[in-house]
Amino acid sequence: MPSPALSSCPPDEPSLEALLSAPDEETVAALASLEGDILILGAGGKMGPTVARMARLALDDSPTSPAGAPRRRVIAVSRFSSAAVAHELDAHGVDVVRANLDDPREVAPLPDAPNVLWMAGQKFGTTGDPIGTWTQNVVASVHAAERYRGSRIVCFSTGNVYGRTPVAHGGSGEHDALIPDGEYAASCIGRERVFQSITARTHSALLLYRLFYACDLRYGVVTDIAYKVLSGVPVSLAVGAVNVIWQGDANRLALRALTCASQPASVLNVTGPIVPVREIAERIGRLAGMTPVFEGTEGDDALLANTSRLERRLPFTSLPLDTLCAWTVQWIRQGGRLLNKPTSFEKRDGTY
Repeated sequence: MPSPALSSCPPDEPSLEALLSAPDEETVAALASLEGDILILGAGGKMGPTVARMARLALDDSPTSPAGAPRRRVIAVSRFSSAAVAHELDAHGVDVVRANLDDPREVAPLPDAPNVLWMAGQKFGTTGDPIGTWTQNVVASVHAAERYRGSRIVCFSTGNVYGRTPVAHGGSGEHDALIPDGEYAASCIGRERVFQSITARTHSALLLYRLFYACDLRYGVVTDIAYKVLSGVPVSLAVGAVNVIWQGDANRLALRALTCASQPASVLNVTGPIVPVREIAERIGRLAGMTPVFEGTEGDDALLANTSRLERRLPFTSLPLDTLCAWTVQWIRQGGRLLNKPTSFEKRDGTY
């Protein structure tokens, strides 16, 4: 008989999307404490659609909405290269707006909103398209920060802005020096600086949301490792440890983070605990009845986060790592769709 964790794996993508979009009580309460609409810029990416759906569900579940009050809008903005994603959001009550966020002429007429999540950006393909990377991660940020002056903004960023630290030190904290490794990391620091500069000048509230390795079953560090274990491909130990967080948890924290935006800007590392890569592979191997194959020697440093501030400001109960590993094994074995966008967590040269 399969374990409870295995038996509860989402059987298909609609079930997975529903699970990733489900708000908890803390998310409902956080959005109820704010006023006005919620705007998600760059909502057509990996996380954006489920964040938008979660926001819609949280607002609809709010017990504090007065009878007869106008329904608060959740507005998703993207080029939406996938018409299916736009249609699905519309079907779930999210207002869909198509716009190229690189173009100030298309940003200017976007709807006003007091609560804004900036999720746009480029990572994959950075090495082959440095101009596009800086355009997406820095130039577009200028347009958004100016357009939404006065709004409360959560700007998605990344742990790649930090340098590698010894695993024994417990990860980088929010006040540690930023040491970019490659163009992607440098452009992400540029994005942060743009938002910090413009929101300081316009007295707008800002939170920099430095997310480390969110894991969906279709992509993420756990999926990368599980696919190799199940395929008999060696798992690299060049980077010996990682932080991982279930994307559903990251979605909820992103919406709750709106309540933490401030001026001067706040910064928050968002991820789960530090886990050795070997341990993740061995957990997956036990669940799959296979023995992982490893290559290389475990490095003593890695790109890691200290999450003490997150635990104080936005405490949450995370999806257990065993459950995430079990779901991932079953997802791959049942032929679940994969996005085929490796995280490249094992790279040590900053190229993506």
